[in-house]
Amino acid sequence: MAGAWEVVIGLETHAQLSTASKIFSGAATAFGAAPNTQAAAVDIALPGVLPVLNRGAVERAIRFGLAVGATINRRSVFARKNYFYPDLPKGYQISQYEIPVVAGGFVPIVSPTRGSIRIALTRAHLEEDAGKSLHEDFHGMTGIDLNRAGTPLLEIVSEPDMRSSDEAVAYAKQLHALVQWVGICDGNMQEGSFRCDANVSVRRAGEPLGTRCEIKNLNSFRFMQEAIEFEVRRQIALIEDGGRVVQETRLYDPDRHETRSMRSKEDAQDYRYFPDPDLPPLVIAEDWIARVKSAMPELPEALKHRLMQDHGLTEYDATLLTANRALVDYYGQAVKALQAGDAQSNKLVANWVLGEFSAALHKAELGVAHAPASAAQLAGLLKRIADGTISGKAAKDVFDAMWSGEHGGDADAIIAAKGLTQISDSGAIGKIVDDVLAANPAIVAEVKAGREKAFNALVGKVMAASRGKANPAQVNAILKSKLQ
Repeated sequence: MAGAWEVVIGLETHAQLSTASKIFSGAATAFGAAPNTQAAAVDIALPGVLPVLNRGAVERAIRFGLAVGATINRRSVFARKNYFYPDLPKGYQISQYEIPVVAGGFVPIVSPTRGSIRIALTRAHLEEDAGKSLHEDFHGMTGIDLNRAGTPLLEIVSEPDMRSSDEAVAYAKQLHALVQWVGICDGNMQEGSFRCDANVSVRRAGEPLGTRCEIKNLNSFRFMQEAIEFEVRRQIALIEDGGRVVQETRLYDPDRHETRSMRSKEDAQDYRYFPDPDLPPLVIAEDWIARVKSAMPELPEALKHRLMQDHGLTEYDATLLTANRALVDYYGQAVKALQAGDAQSNKLVANWVLGEFSAALHKAELGVAHAPASAAQLAGLLKRIADGTISGKAAKDVFDAMWSGEHGGDADAIIAAKGLTQISDSGAIGKIVDDVLAANPAIVAEVKAGREKAFNALVGKVMAASRGKANPAQVNAILKSKLQ
C-alpha cells in the first residue's frame, strides 16, 4: 500500500538456458565472442534453412517446471511472434503462446509485510533471443551483432501477486537462486543471462486492476527496486493530478533514477501469433519427465527443513545456507570433513560458513567455487577450535592466513608457525591470574564491590598477559574462584 493506493506488480523473467548450443541451431552460446562469429545460417535467417529444436533446452524447461510444482504440458506448440526490429533477422521470433511447455506453479517468498507467501506463476515458455543493436562504437550508425540471436530462453511469467518493490525483489532473488540451483541458468545478470521486465500498476483499494506499464530489461535487483518505486510514484502523481496512465513500455535510467517512455505497449493481437509451420508440436513423454525428475537435486525448501531437523540448525541459518547451492554444498563438505555430526559442531560450521567465509568471499568478490580455502581446510581449523587448541580470536588469524595461502592452507601448520596454540593448563593460567590480581588491587576492590565491568577488565588483562593464548573459559572460571 502507498497511502490509499495499492501497488500491483507482475514480473516477466528471461532466463538464458545453460545449453552449449542455441535453441534451433548448432551455433555456440558462449558469452564474449567477436560480433557475428556465433551466428549460424538458421540464426541469421538465410533462405531455405529450417530450425531443429535443442533437446537440452526442453529438458531444462521440464526441470524448472518440476522445481516450481507446475504442470508440464505433454503437448506444446511453437508460434511465430511477428514484429520488426533491426536485430531480429527473420522479422519474427519463435516463441510459445497458447500452449507453453510449463503452466502454473509457484515461488515461495518471505514478504516484509505479509510474511511467507507464494507468488503464483502463469507460465514458463521456451523462445529464442534476438540479436543486439550496438550504438556506442559507431558514429551516427548502429551495428548489429547476431551472436545472441537464437540463444535459448525460458520466459517465466508471474501472476500480478506482488504488492511492493520489496516483494518483487524478494521474488526475483528467489527465482534467480532457483534457476541456478537446478542448473538451468548461470544467473549472470551482467552478461544478460537473467533479466526481468516489471509490469507495474496502481489502484485504490478494492478497485479493478489499473493500467500497467512495463519496465524493460532490469538487470540488477537494486535497479529493479529503484525503477518500481519511481514508477509507482509517477503513476500515483499522474492520476491524482487528473491524468491517466497510458499502457506503454518504459526503460529505467539508473543515472537519473527515473523511468522514461520507450514505446506504446503492444497487446498479443499486435504480434499476430500463429503456429510455426516449420516446427511440429513438442510432445513430452511420461518417461522423459520421470528421468528428469529422478536426476533433480534436493530442492531448497526440502533441504532447509532437513538441515533444521537432522543438523539442528535454526531456521535462520538454514534459510541463509539454502539461498545458494554452492554455499550449502560447501557447508555439507565441511561438516563431512569435520566428522563430528552433532548439532553443536554443525552450528560451528554454519557460523563460520555464513560469517568469516562469506565475508571473505564478498570482500574478494569471489564465488564459492573460487574460494582459496577449501571446505576440508576450514574443517581442519574448526577441529582446533572444538578441541581447544586455539581460541576464537586466534582462529580468525588462522583463517586469514589460510585464505592467503600460507603453509598450503593447513591449519595445524599455520597454528604452529604463528605460535597460536591456546594455553589450557590450569596451573599456567592460575599463575598468570595471580600476577594480574597482585598488580591490580584497585580493580580487584571494584570487583568485590560488585562492579561487573571491573571483572571484565581483569579478564582482559589476563588475556593480554597471555598474549591472547589463555583459554577464555578457564580464565573466567579461575578468576571467579580466586575472587570469592
